[in-house]
Amino acid sequence: PNTDDMRDSPAIAIAQTLADAGVSVAAYDPEGMEQARPLMPEVEMAGDPYAAITGADVVVIVTEWDAFRALDLNRVKALTKAPVLVDLRNIYKPEIMREAGLIYMSLGRA
Repeated sequence: PNTDDMRDSPAIAIAQTLADAGVSVAAYDPEGMEQARPLMPEVEMAGDPYAAITGADVVVIVTEWDAFRALDLNRVKALTKAPVLVDLRNIYKPEIMREAGLIYMSLGRA
């Protein structure tokens, strides 16, 4: 987080793997969009996090940006096709996500 340095970014590998599998991927990063665009031409680059999640079957958080910590969860739920959020950085508490009506998955938690 907090850099536009895309070297060794797990987001690139994740987006590329999904795109290679035929998944339509939309992405947003507060700083790295211009650096990411040539690395992932098949990925739609959105202008803000809400544009990236609009119509999504699944939302995946890959980096710990403050912009992602401050998402309006009611808006997230309203914009997605399915209220599923996968948090690869554990930035949210599971109980807050349940209260918001989201199906929440995170890594390394019981």
